[in-house]
Amino acid sequence: MFIQTESTPNPATLMFLPGQTVMETGTADFPSVDTAAASPLARRIFAAGGVTGVFLGRDFVSVTKEEGLDWPQVKPAVLGAIMEHFQSGEATIEGPIAAEHDEQDGPDSEIVAQIKELLDTRVRPAVANDGGDITFRGYDRGIVYLYMKGACAGCPSSTMTLRMGIENLLRHYIPEITEVRAVAA
Repeated sequence: MFIQTESTPNPATLMFLPGQTVMETGTADFPSVDTAAASPLARRIFAAGGVTGVFLGRDFVSVTKEEGLDWPQVKPAVLGAIMEHFQSGEATIEGPIAAEHDEQDGPDSEIVAQIKELLDTRVRPAVANDGGDITFRGYDRGIVYLYMKGACAGCPSSTMTLRMGIENLLRHYIPEITEVRAVAA
């Protein structure tokens, strides 16, 4: 098995491409070892050491390393953990996969549906190429709340991505939107 790696805009996060499907549908975010109970793959990667976050996409694994460590110190163990997982035949996720976007009903349901559609068709494919994901968390009085995962979480350019990219896109198509904010999980 040959696993390729790619850098991301976040210098603390590296994308690992195993050359096969990681997640059949959706994504899974494990921002700490405590959240990785449902994923044998994420648990293995955290056990490799020096890892603070694991994000699983359709055909990639984004791994965030501890501050103060360099990738040459962490990368070999992560590569070994990923290879060991795929050779084991174990499932990537055990149990149901959480919904990608939060639900929101009410008077703004049409606006919320438009926001989700734009995120799914215009935003999420682009950020997946950089090893991350952005999901809808809420909408209230013109403000859209988004959750940034994988390489997007903690990325130095994430504020610029939100303001200049996503906010401008959403405001162009949905005039009711005045601002986009990142929220914690």
